[in-house]
Amino acid sequence: MNIRQAIDTTPMGGLQWYIIGLATLLNALDGYDILAMAFSATSVTAEFDLSGSQLGLLLSSALVGMALGSLILGPFADRLGRRRILIAALVLNLSGLLLTTTAGSPVELAIWRVLTGIGIGGILATVTVITSEFSNNKNRGLAVSIYTAGYGVGATVGGALATQLIPAFGWRAVFFAGAAATLLSLVLVIVSIPESVDYLQVKRPAGAEEKIRKIARQLGKDGVTDVAPSATETGSVSLSSLLVGTVRTTTLKLWTAFFIIMFGFYFANTWTPQLLVESGMSENQGIIGGLALTMGGTFGSLIYGVITVRFDARRTLMVFSVVSAATLVVFITTTSVPALAFLSGVLVGMLLNGCVAGLYTVTPSAYPSALRTTGVGWGIGIGRFGAILAPITVGALLDAGWTPVHLYCGVAVVVILAAVALIGIRPYLGTASSGNDNASTPGLAGEDPDTAPTEDPAAAR
Repeated sequence: MNIRQAIDTTPMGGLQWYIIGLATLLNALDGYDILAMAFSATSVTAEFDLSGSQLGLLLSSALVGMALGSLILGPFADRLGRRRILIAALVLNLSGLLLTTTAGSPVELAIWRVLTGIGIGGILATVTVITSEFSNNKNRGLAVSIYTAGYGVGATVGGALATQLIPAFGWRAVFFAGAAATLLSLVLVIVSIPESVDYLQVKRPAGAEEKIRKIARQLGKDGVTDVAPSATETGSVSLSSLLVGTVRTTTLKLWTAFFIIMFGFYFANTWTPQLLVESGMSENQGIIGGLALTMGGTFGSLIYGVITVRFDARRTLMVFSVVSAATLVVFITTTSVPALAFLSGVLVGMLLNGCVAGLYTVTPSAYPSALRTTGVGWGIGIGRFGAILAPITVGALLDAGWTPVHLYCGVAVVVILAAVALIGIRPYLGTASSGNDNASTPGLAGEDPDTAPTEDPAAAR
């Protein structure tokens, strides 16, 4: 049995679930970092006497870094190895966090925030793929959703910790705590995370076969005898391969979906408290509404994962997109009934986070192994541009006279377009064809490779 087939078709063992758990911790670093900066904003503004526009640029600097990290480090992971680039990204993230604690000016702080973001972007691009590749067919959607839920956990912990650390030690302590967590994660990755077997099979670095056999033993896949690369996978791909042949259509559709969903996600998570106040709620109710989204988001990705154990991952994602659009409208039009609005807010958070989990689930299997982290990294990077654009666009539309109802309805229409963009997305058909996205696998499409039809690799690219 081939190592890829063994991972895909046999039950997940302890090491595989450990990898998912560590991936969840790594994703929590993203959530921690974003909310830690938000909670530190008041103290940072007071220390450096920032204007509103300066603070806005500072808050966006990490998002810019995340986009750069995903776009740049993702392709390197396909060339040099997922594990190696993950370690490098963690080192960049750790360096950025430590340097943030030494910042003596707003410019220095912004630079270190960009560096931190580059590290996080690289982490997201590589860990998303590692999570997918070490999961089996049955639990891949669930595993990626558990990993995605780490963001909400990290955000919650970051916010709670910031409220305790800032009064006692100042805002720099928040980032020092983040650096400590990142250092622990770096050590755990170095000592316990194996290289991607898909990378080893495709790139064939020195000692690849022995490394694959060792990983098979660690995973408890004793039946593995075939460590040869897939006949339809090659390592001769580049960044331009994302826009060549049939992969081009997949790439453009996924980029569109990433941009739209991240636009809607960051719109809801950054503007909700203020827009609820604009709609007639009190400031306290606005905060509660924002917390309702966060609370729902913590469970949304997990719910998505549980559903995909039995149902098609892509179609589930499309349903989540459409329903989240509807709940955005219900949310903003029920502010006169706070209880109903808050309930709708929980649903909005659940569904939008489920959409993010869905993208992380569907995207890796849509690309050949040699191009997988590049595809995921660029998808995440394009999505970050949507995240950056959302607050800016909403602010400009408010200045132009748009009401909160108009804004939410407009974003709802945009989010529906994500479902349209996902029409026709299929797993990469390098060795097999399957009508069930949830059964898809990295490099395989979910059917028995001995019986499934094959496709010309050149045509597949």
